[in-house]
Amino acid sequence: MMQSLFRKKQVDAVQSDHGEHGAGLNKVLNVRDLTFFGVAAIIGGGTFSAIGNACAAGGPGVVFLYIVCGIACGFTALCYAEFASRVPVSGSAYTYAYVSFGELFAWIIGWALIMEYSIGNIYIAFSWSGYFTNLVPGIPEWLTINYLSAKELGSPEAIAAWTNAPSIGSLKIIFDLPAVVINILITAVVYVGTKETKNFSNAMVYIKLAVILLVIMVGLFYIDMNNWEPFMPNGFEGVMGGVSAVFFAYVGFDAVSTLAEESKNPQRDLPRGMMYSLIICTVIYIVLALVLTGMVSYQLLGVDDPLAEIFKIKGIKWMMWIVSIAAVIAMTSVLLVFQMGQPRIWMTMSRDGLMPQRFGKVNPRYQTPGFATIVTGFVVGVPLFFTNEKFILDFTSIGTIFAFILVCGGVLVLPKKEKEAGKFHLPYINSKYIFPATALFVFGFLIFQYPEYFKSQFQVSGENIETALPMLVFFAVCAIMMVLSFVKEYSLIPVLGLVSCCYLLSGMAWTNWKWFFVWMVIGLVVYFSYGYRKSKLATKV
Repeated sequence: MMQSLFRKKQVDAVQSDHGEHGAGLNKVLNVRDLTFFGVAAIIGGGTFSAIGNACAAGGPGVVFLYIVCGIACGFTALCYAEFASRVPVSGSAYTYAYVSFGELFAWIIGWALIMEYSIGNIYIAFSWSGYFTNLVPGIPEWLTINYLSAKELGSPEAIAAWTNAPSIGSLKIIFDLPAVVINILITAVVYVGTKETKNFSNAMVYIKLAVILLVIMVGLFYIDMNNWEPFMPNGFEGVMGGVSAVFFAYVGFDAVSTLAEESKNPQRDLPRGMMYSLIICTVIYIVLALVLTGMVSYQLLGVDDPLAEIFKIKGIKWMMWIVSIAAVIAMTSVLLVFQMGQPRIWMTMSRDGLMPQRFGKVNPRYQTPGFATIVTGFVVGVPLFFTNEKFILDFTSIGTIFAFILVCGGVLVLPKKEKEAGKFHLPYINSKYIFPATALFVFGFLIFQYPEYFKSQFQVSGENIETALPMLVFFAVCAIMMVLSFVKEYSLIPVLGLVSCCYLLSGMAWTNWKWFFVWMVIGLVVYFSYGYRKSKLATKV
């Protein structure tokens, strides 16, 4: 049984299996389209919401947070690009794990990606609704907030919703109507087809980038450089404290990799699209963080709508409206990209026999995975009625980073290949001496600069065990990778990607880990009750 759990698909078999499924998806995307899809996914929740909490935690020094995340995602993007050049079909990290580690890990990644795409879209839908209701006043409070948030009575809106909501018996009718409606509309757009989605996404990205540029240009005139002193008011720990929350905003290049089958030249365009979108968005994050912390004190930025808040504080009302409109556009484009990614992962899993065949059916008229798209709409839409933003946000990032770690690790075990003209090839840099020496230097420097922070990580007690234990595990992973790099002479880029993502994972709270394990147990039950028996690799044995 153990051998069957780790049965692998060969790279050639992945592509040949894809050819057996009749009409494929519509190949209409070029490198510009893929870059725009990446920008559409990245510039959204991280720009218009999460950046405020990150700035409040780290002050102006939060720019280092975005640099660290950008570097980690850059290494991971190169690993995605290596897989995408070898396996140019839909499926993202799921397909890559199937080739590298085998079926069980592939299923785990596919199940985790539901957290990244579908569950993540629930949070974006809630955020979209918040900005939309600022633009359209007059909607009753009980139609603009979710039930759990209203029940907590934590804001004037929640109190008004709970007080004024109609009831059926003892059950109050409270739900976020704008979030539900935008999910239905996005599902319909994705169902109709990729070409229409491409045009819709590209138009929104143009508008979104123009508004962000306006925010930066106007904000530059209101910068007070005294707000940048001290640059790291809460120290190194404060700067890195928001990494896990911000990391969710970098998931755009992963969404791009799911569009391989709809790319005109995936071997060439996918790597470029992922890297271009990552570079563009990292620069935008850094500049925006400097503008935000320069305009007002970092202590005032711990809100859900920081870009609107800074102009509210400065009394620039016309910019508040523009920012709210831009936020609605940004959130819509993020919903669009993630809603495209999830059905295509399910489609690929269905082709492998791990999910029912209906998930793999391509609509003959629109050439999209129609059934999987509708199911995704329900998976996003139904929880909108009984969950809230905080739970969803805590639930998403850990699955994303976990997937990234397996992608980087997967590249390490792929067989070497010869360079081919017109295809991406991950440069090989021997990590035998470079990684151990670099790791020792970095740890030595940080321990010298921040001795108290690292001292606290080794004091595992009841008070700090939740933060110290993950960090100790990270140190152990680094030590193991130093040894393996020296012995096996691994390629440096995936090693750095794996280690940097493990560091981000060490910042997750215990509640994140608890719900992650619960979700994984549910996934394993589903796998062993259906996928293990129905797998196409099982039928070949």
